[in-house]
Amino acid sequence: MFDGIARRYDLLNRVMSLGQDQRWRRALVRALALADGDRVLDVATGTGDVAAAILDAQPNASVVGLDQSAAMLASAQIKLARFAERLTLVEGDAQALPFADDSFASACIAFGIRNVPDRERALAEMARVVRPGGRVAVLELTEPSGGGLSALARLHVHRVVPLLGRLLSGAEEYAYLQRSIAAFPPPEVFAATIARVGLREVAVTRFSFGAVSLFVARA
Repeated sequence: MFDGIARRYDLLNRVMSLGQDQRWRRALVRALALADGDRVLDVATGTGDVAAAILDAQPNASVVGLDQSAAMLASAQIKLARFAERLTLVEGDAQALPFADDSFASACIAFGIRNVPDRERALAEMARVVRPGGRVAVLELTEPSGGGLSALARLHVHRVVPLLGRLLSGAEEYAYLQRSIAAFPPPEVFAATIARVGLREVAVTRFSFGAVSLFVARA
């Protein structure tokens, strides 16, 4: 499915998030607390939005972007050509990262952990390749909770987002988004999973009435 929507993926994200997805990604990058010369792993890099935000924020940083979709990586290669000297793109599996222990200053995954069959294994892999004390950040769509404006957020996630996905991409499979968000564990449960793989100091920040959650921990 991701190969099929790669060319329109950025447009889909902007429209379906009402233009907020870039703001959420910038919050993730700030949470990484990048230092000069850091080497960062961006898992499920897609078309490279998070990688670009990292490279813009820290001019001396380098990023390795990993994704299973060859078409997504091809789009990222073109879009981020200006960062060619500091960006490496790798086709690979989040559950079996092809990197040595302690290879990165930090690691992140944005809107990707929901699609990984064994999330705990992927988190353990991210913890393994980050050096001690480095940060691991996960940005993910979550089920809005509570009343008031959260009800509008739920309506947007469950009705508007799948409809826009079908209209803009022509991919009926985009309706999977609604189901996968509903099936994703509540933030407190997922935070416990993060801690279970050995990551510590887990903090959770919620955006847009709970429709998006940012999890940050230390290796």
